[in-house]
Amino acid sequence: MPHAITLRNIIGHFKTITHHRHLVLRGCFRVGLYWQGLCHDLSKYSPTEFWTGVRYYQGTRSPNAAEREEKGYSEAWMHHKGRNRHHFEYWTDLNMKTGRYESVPMPPRYLAEMVMDRIAACRTYQGAAYTDASPLDYFERARETRLIHPKTGAQLAYLLQMLAQRGEQETFRFIRTTVLTGQPFGE
Repeated sequence: MPHAITLRNIIGHFKTITHHRHLVLRGCFRVGLYWQGLCHDLSKYSPTEFWTGVRYYQGTRSPNAAEREEKGYSEAWMHHKGRNRHHFEYWTDLNMKTGRYESVPMPPRYLAEMVMDRIAACRTYQGAAYTDASPLDYFERARETRLIHPKTGAQLAYLLQMLAQRGEQETFRFIRTTVLTGQPFGE
């Protein structure tokens, strides 16, 4: 059952999404994605996403998961993924040969933003328990490989493994000098 709309939930949800956005902004700025950092997740302040987030706010995980548990789907998530190119779920299109919707590879700048998003989400919800391995652990637990384009999945896994093994500084340097310059990697 969703929580009531209380001042505590409004403030808590607002602080959580704003903190997350600021973490992504910092990461994006470090790799040179200034506009994406500034615009990251602005849809979370739209009525569709914000008020759902308030209703299902817990502070320890995404409210979309709680909405999904109750309803069997999350309207807020469907709204969000359709407006934010840093989610691989956005990158689907009709394959003219098969007549089916299929995933397509993500452009490098959105892949880089997705890495920043995953780091920020883990930092936001794990707090002091966060390590550079947290985003990789989450990716491996989520079993997203069925839905993500194989090239994007391989590149994301490569970057998250680099983060876990070599840390943020080296991973962000690699994103700046290799990923965002269009050089092949992790395929």
